[in-house]
This record gives sequence, C-alpha cells and structure tokens, in this order.
Amino acid sequence: MKNLQIILLVLISCTCTLNTFSQDKKFIHQLWESYPDYIENSLKHRRIKHADIIPLIAKLKDNDRFKVQKVGESIEGRDLFLISTGEGDIDVFLWSQMHGDESTATMALFDIFNFLNSERFAVENKDLLSRLNLHFLPMLNPDGAEVFQRRNALGIDVNRDALRLQSPEAKTLKRIRDSLDADFGFNLHDQSKYYNAETTDKPATISFLAPAYNYEKEVNEVRGNAMKLIVSMNRDLQQFIPGQVAKYNDDFEPRAFGDNIQKWGTSAILIESGGNFNDPEKQEIRKLNFVTILSALRSISNASYEKETLEDYQKIPENDSKLFDLKLTGLEYDLHGEKYILDLGINHHEVPSGNSYYYRSQIADQGDLSTNFGYSGLDLSGYKILFGKIHPKIFNTVSEVEKLEPGSILSQGYSYVRVRTLPGKKNFINLPVNIVRENFKTPTRINVGGNPNFFLSKNGNIRYAIINGFLIDLVKFDPHAVKNALIIR
Repeated sequence: MKNLQIILLVLISCTCTLNTFSQDKKFIHQLWESYPDYIENSLKHRRIKHADIIPLIAKLKDNDRFKVQKVGESIEGRDLFLISTGEGDIDVFLWSQMHGDESTATMALFDIFNFLNSERFAVENKDLLSRLNLHFLPMLNPDGAEVFQRRNALGIDVNRDALRLQSPEAKTLKRIRDSLDADFGFNLHDQSKYYNAETTDKPATISFLAPAYNYEKEVNEVRGNAMKLIVSMNRDLQQFIPGQVAKYNDDFEPRAFGDNIQKWGTSAILIESGGNFNDPEKQEIRKLNFVTILSALRSISNASYEKETLEDYQKIPENDSKLFDLKLTGLEYDLHGEKYILDLGINHHEVPSGNSYYYRSQIADQGDLSTNFGYSGLDLSGYKILFGKIHPKIFNTVSEVEKLEPGSILSQGYSYVRVRTLPGKKNFINLPVNIVRENFKTPTRINVGGNPNFFLSKNGNIRYAIINGFLIDLVKFDPHAVKNALIIR
C-alpha cells in the first residue's frame, strides 16, 4: 500500500509539472503573438538617450500601478529611477544598460511596462504581481547612452566597479540591491553580434550566464536557482530561435556586479542580446527580451523553474566568436608572381555620426577560415581578386559624382572616384563607390585590418564588386547592397 501511495504521488507530481509546462508554453506563444500590442513605439532604434525615456517614466509616475522613485544621479547629473510594481513576497530586481551602448533590454523593459498595464492579460498579471514584487532600474548608465559608448562619463566600465564603487552609477546599483535584498536579479546587456553558438553557424542571439561567486565556481542554492531559471528560459526561446541560444564562460570576475550579486545572495541571471539575421536595430531581439523576461517572471511566480536540472544548464552551448558579417571562400590571390587561395572574413563596423552611424568595413581575418561562419557568405572558388581602379576623370564636387550611373562605373572595375573639393566633416557617401582625394594611391595588397575594395572575376569577366566590404552582384545589380561607401581623405 505504501509503495502504491508513493507511485500515485509521483504520478500526480508529474501530471502537475506537465500541466504547468503546457500552460507556460501556451502563455509564451500568446506573448509572442500579442507583442505588437505592447511595443513602446516611441523607442524605435538602438541609439536611445535619457531624454527619450524621461517622458515614459513620467507617465508611469501618474499610473497607480507603478511606484517611481529617483534613486540617484549619473556623473553628468542625469536622474536614475527605480520603477516598482507588485505586492508579492518574492523580490525581483532588473537593471539595464549599465553599458551605454547596450540598449536592447531598455527598450524591452518599457514594452513590459505596457504589458503589465494592459487589460488583456489582467488575470495573469494579477496573479504574477500578487506573488512578485518587481523593481526595474532602466538605463543605469545614461551618460554612456548619450554618446552611445560602453563606458560612463568617467571612462570606466561600470560592470567592473562592484568592489571599488567609485562611480555614482555603481553606488546606486549596490545600494538598491542591498536595500531590496532581492531573491532574483536580472543583469541585462548586449553582446557582440559576432558570437555564435559553439560549433554551429548560428548567431548567439541570446546568451545567458549564472555567474560564479568564487574562483572555484561552486554551485550553492542561490546560483543553482539562477541556473534552473535559465534552463526554463532557454526552453522557451528554442521555440523561436532554435539553436541560437548560448551561455557565457563562467570564470569568476571579482570586480563584476553579476558575480558579486550572486555572492551577496541574489540569484543573478545575465541576459546578453547578440546578433540576429537582418535585425541591425535589434528590434526582433527586443521582442525576444520581452518574451524571455516575462516567461522568467512567470516561472519564478509559479516556481516551475524548481523542476529543472543543473545538468540541463551545462548542456547549453557556450558562446564562440567565429562569425563574420560576410565570409568569402576560395578566392584566388596573386602576390609576387605566386598564386594563393584565400578565404576572407569581413565585418561591417559602425562609426558614430551625429545621432546615427555609418559603416567602415574591415577584413577581420584571412587564410583558411573553414572553421568560421558568416551571416552571409559565398563560395567563390575560381574567382580572382582584382584591385579596384581609380576613375580617370577628376570631378570638382561630390554632387557631380552623384549624377553618375554607379553600375557603369563598377562594371569597368572602378571603385574610387577622385574629387577636388571634399566635403567638410562627412566621411561617407550613400553611393556604391568611394570618394578620394586627387593624389590617392590604391591599395595593392589584401591585409587584415584593411578596408576591402576589390573586384572578383572569372574567365576574364568581372562578376562581383566588394565596396567598403559589401558584396555587389554586377549581373543582378542592386545599388543598395552597399550601405555606404567612404570619403577617403
């Protein structure tokens, strides 16, 4: 009889777990499908500033569902706010943009505020907020956000200031963490788009970490709960980005906030937003943040994460760094009378320009890149590299060049056009051809770190152009394939 009772209890437990997972899966898909109803449309691009979120925080102040407190100031005097909602016994603390150029989660937090204020999920929200007490600190580093840089106005990495606590931003984060003594903490970041999920060609669109709290990387209950929650979040994300979730190496960093917050007794979950296909402004990844954070909060509220195993955390692939924006394979390259085969990995780097940016591409690596991958790529075996030529005519102004037919210029092997009067401070042009000074000398070698501008020919016929690192098919000519070319002085 006793054995039968045990079997029945196990069956009931398993049934309850399956029901919970089934309900959670349904909820996650509802979040995904209804996301357009909650997106904060005033935040449309990554380069958001403090001034962009102040009106949104002011609206929350006028909403009885939220409590808004000024909790500090940045070095340059920008206000830091803590936004709280809920009346449960479990405290959850979420902070974003401790690095000023990592804004994906900040946008998602304001989408989440809209969701928590909605009526469609009123029953679910009521249940969630009856169990949880949520505290959000969006844009911890507003001075860095102002110029879209990682570091704060002092020039330090706030995430390496957990011990010295020299910056006011770090002091605020530590004080709030200690005041709340939160059960869970979400450290929300962006990571390089060049990370891939280990051994695969897929970008690590979302990466997680349950940071270590000591050099031995021990797992206590606090860290174990973070690991189990990450397992739950990973399962949810696999429905939308299969194979595109990874985890960070968990080497202990004694100066980092995540590691110390874990040590101080809050289960810390690091979420890193990486790259995704055709999502330069990271709006799809913003949606993934929205879904995975809300799914995690639900898992905390119903304690479903407790059913997960630490072994499943270890099964999540680690971040690797083997992605390029463009990978070209098998190119023929002549040097000093000898023929060589080169693979090229090209990355499109963003350069700030006012409130926006332009691209200056670089050859990131060359040689045998068979273990690397690309967001886009092309096998060009049999194609020969030809260096771009300078157009024979010297133009007076850039506006004269803009009247030319770029397809005709490129088909003749010209990648540079000389102009007598170069524009003031502008360093790029929205044409698929580079603008250069009168005495410009063309490159004669392919070098790592160089700006790629060349043509690819087969059997004497030029088929492709590489302008500022962007690939153009001259047979199916698309002038917009090049985001911008450069003005080279």
